[in-house]
Amino acid sequence: MGQMISDYEFEKYLEENRLMGSRCNSCGSLFVPPRAICGHCHHTELEWVEMSGKGRLTAFTCIAIGPPSMAQEGYDRNNPYCSGVVALEEGPHVVARIEGVDPRHPESIKIGCQLSVKYLHRDGGQKTVLGFVLQ
Repeated sequence: MGQMISDYEFEKYLEENRLMGSRCNSCGSLFVPPRAICGHCHHTELEWVEMSGKGRLTAFTCIAIGPPSMAQEGYDRNNPYCSGVVALEEGPHVVARIEGVDPRHPESIKIGCQLSVKYLHRDGGQKTVLGFVLQ
């Protein structure tokens, strides 16, 4: 029997410094962030599974004008940040902040570079955001 999968639980796992996804009990597909319904076979019995937190960069963008929450953290035209798509070792792709790169010089950021998970604690530890950093 599958377990209840929710965004709330995913965020709680992030607070515990755990990267969790969901695996379909029918076809074995993995999803990060987790889904309650399999995107491949539409099965509704999925279970939580912990990811290694390792992967490689498959795409990225450097953002100079972001949402208000990023502006509050000090990101702007003079201090951009990097967001990217990470292919996890287990197969799923996840969008996250990329740390340890120079978003002012995107030409220095290499597709295929090895990354590992970094939990970004914000608002005095009240919120945890998924990030990755160069290995």
